[in-house]
Amino acid sequence: MRAQFGPGGNPDAFYAAGYKASVEIPAWLDMLKLMAYEYQCTRGVNIKEETAIKIGQQAAKYGVKLSIHAPYYISLSTDDVKIIGNTQNHFLKSLEVAYWMGADRIVFHMGGLGKQDRKVAMENVKRALFTLLELVDKRGLTGIYLCPETMGKQNQLGSLDEVLAVCTLSEWLIPTVDFGHLHAVTGGKYTTEEEFEAVFDKVGETLGKEVAKNLHIHFSPIEFTKGGEKRHWTFADEFGPPYEPFVAVCAKRGFTPRVICESAGTQAADAKAMQDLYVSLIEQK
Repeated sequence: MRAQFGPGGNPDAFYAAGYKASVEIPAWLDMLKLMAYEYQCTRGVNIKEETAIKIGQQAAKYGVKLSIHAPYYISLSTDDVKIIGNTQNHFLKSLEVAYWMGADRIVFHMGGLGKQDRKVAMENVKRALFTLLELVDKRGLTGIYLCPETMGKQNQLGSLDEVLAVCTLSEWLIPTVDFGHLHAVTGGKYTTEEEFEAVFDKVGETLGKEVAKNLHIHFSPIEFTKGGEKRHWTFADEFGPPYEPFVAVCAKRGFTPRVICESAGTQAADAKAMQDLYVSLIEQK
């Protein structure tokens, strides 16, 4: 098994080539020899069952691994009863779409701090997840991994330690490590092989070597300020983190992650650049 690379959402080049619908993207990705795709439900879960099934059928035909990015509206850190209820609905709808589509992972953000202490907010997250996992079981929507994402702003929950702590709650919780976000929130770290390796090693120590080997990863260049993430850019722009040391670590250590590129509009081309480097390094071994 090798690492899989692909875009988060539909790139500009997809539409420039004359394509219009996400049902067509697995075949388009196959032409680029890309093997992963993250369907975006970030602005809400609005896809019809028929469409989701068709995307899943096409993805299966071309061997494209599917994940879903759940809505940004999710907040597990809140103690607001109404928001908690809405959050549960967003999760359940995302899981339903994942079942229709055959996606095996749902990426989500844990939520902001507001005026809460981080420890209090984290306790809210854990409590909400326990309740959610019970609901998932009752609805028969088990078998899909929920993947809390490392975040890029200081006022958001989602440090690597916080994500790993949450993932110890259940085998169905695995991390989404966003190296662009980690780069932004640390003020420019994650530029060397040693820094990338340290993340894989920490995941392995906390959740086991298999989870570390097969991580769900987001990668894109990100501009940041003192508060963290400001804007996503492309590999052609002068922003970090660099992908070369990250890919080198994957090839050298035998890691086989699913890498979703979230560059601004060029996410397929940039995913292809990572994949090409990865394959060349693998073939040199």
